[in-house]
Amino acid sequence: MTAVPLATFLGELESLRSAASAALSAAADASALEAARIEFVGARAGRLKAIQKLLGGLDVADKPAAGKHFNDTKAAIAELLAAAQGRLAGGPSGGVAQGIDVTLPGDRVPLGHFHPLTQTIRRVQEIMGRLGFESVDGPEVEDQWHNFEALAIPAAHPARDPLDNFYLAVAREADPLLLRSQTSTVQIRVMENREPPLRIVSLGRVYRPDTADATHYPMFHQVEGLLIEPGTTMAHLKSVLRLFASSFLGGDVHVRFRPSFFPFTEPSVEVDMEWGGRWIEMGGAGMVDPAVLEAVGYDPDQVSGFAFGLGVERIAARRYGVADIRDFYRNDVRFLRQF
Repeated sequence: MTAVPLATFLGELESLRSAASAALSAAADASALEAARIEFVGARAGRLKAIQKLLGGLDVADKPAAGKHFNDTKAAIAELLAAAQGRLAGGPSGGVAQGIDVTLPGDRVPLGHFHPLTQTIRRVQEIMGRLGFESVDGPEVEDQWHNFEALAIPAAHPARDPLDNFYLAVAREADPLLLRSQTSTVQIRVMENREPPLRIVSLGRVYRPDTADATHYPMFHQVEGLLIEPGTTMAHLKSVLRLFASSFLGGDVHVRFRPSFFPFTEPSVEVDMEWGGRWIEMGGAGMVDPAVLEAVGYDPDQVSGFAFGLGVERIAARRYGVADIRDFYRNDVRFLRQF
C-alpha cells in the first residue's frame, strides 16, 4: 500500500475546513443545516470520517503531526456547526453570549413540594400534638381480631362482608387477612401494649371497595383520635374537635353531634362542622364502648374515653375548596401546583 504524503493529507483537511465553513454559513434553515452536518461530520459517510481513514496510510513519523491537525480541524468544524445552530435559533453566534444583563436573576429550577394530602396529614399531626396527642402508626394489612373483633364487630356483622372489604388469601391461616378498613386498628394495638392514660392520634391509608365519586374512593386516609382517662365525657370530645377544627380551618368553627351507631362506641355520633356558613359531615365519634376497653384489658369502671375518626381527604377538600376528592389522585400537575 502506497503511503499517503503528509502534504496531501493536510491539503485535504484545509479543503474540508473551507468547504464546511462555506456550507454552514450558507445554511438558511434547519434542513439545510442538517444536510451540511451529515455531509461533513456524519458518523458513517461524512467527509471528516473519510479523511480520518487516511491516517492509517501515513508514515509513522508523520502521524503525530497529522493527528493534531485532524483534531484541530474537527474542533473547528464543530464550532462552525454550533455557531450556525445558534444563528438559526436566534441565539448568539460563535458560542459567545452577547448582551447579557448580569443584574437580572437567572433561570431557577422549579422546586417540588409536598402533596396536599401529605401537607394535611402533617398539619393535623402538628395541631393534635399541641393538644397533647401522640402520633402513632400501624400495619395496613391486618388480622380480623384487630380490624373487627377487638372493636366489638362480631362475625355476623355486615361490616365484615367480603363485598365491603379487601380480603387477602393467606394459605397458612384459616382466617384471611385484609387491608385495614379503618385506622381504629392502631388504637387497639396501642391499648394492648400500654396502660392508660392515653392520648394518641393515628393517620394513614385505609381501604374499602367503594365506587369512586366526588366524595368516595376505594383507598383514602383517616385521622383517628383516642383519649382514655378517668372521667372523660362527651364534652371533652366536643371541645377537642372544636379546637382542632378552629386551628385547621381557621376562625370559629362550630361542631354539632347527630346520634348514630358504631359498634365500638356508645353513645355514637356523626360529627358535623360549620365553617363559612355551611355545615358539612366530617366523620364519626363517640365514647369508647366498655366492651372494647375490656377486650384490651382495661377496666371500664376505672377509665373511660372517647374516639373520633375524620376523613383526611374530606377535611383537605374543605380547607382547599376542592369539590371532587378524585382530583387528589389524578396527578395533574396543574392542580397540584395550586397548593
